[in-house]
Amino acid sequence: MTDLPSPPPPAGPTAPAVPSAGRLGPTHTLILLIVFLTLGTVLFLRGTPTGDIITLLGGCGALGAATLAAAGGGRLLMAVLVEAAVRSGASK
Repeated sequence: MTDLPSPPPPAGPTAPAVPSAGRLGPTHTLILLIVFLTLGTVLFLRGTPTGDIITLLGGCGALGAATLAAAGGGRLLMAVLVEAAVRSGASK
């Protein structure tokens, strides 16, 4: 007997590709768009000033994006933000 580890078992049939749980699919995006449009319309019809509606929906979108970035690790988002900051600092 040697102290070498045994080789891994042979790979079986691969599972079908399933979208990552942290990503929005086209159906989720459409539902989100409809909800935002409906909320904005209802607030407008109830007499809320347009500036307040835009601020509220922008804040909701920012919170949602931050939540998705935090839940998904946010590596790609952070890479994009860092690249944008470097380009902005370099005046490109």
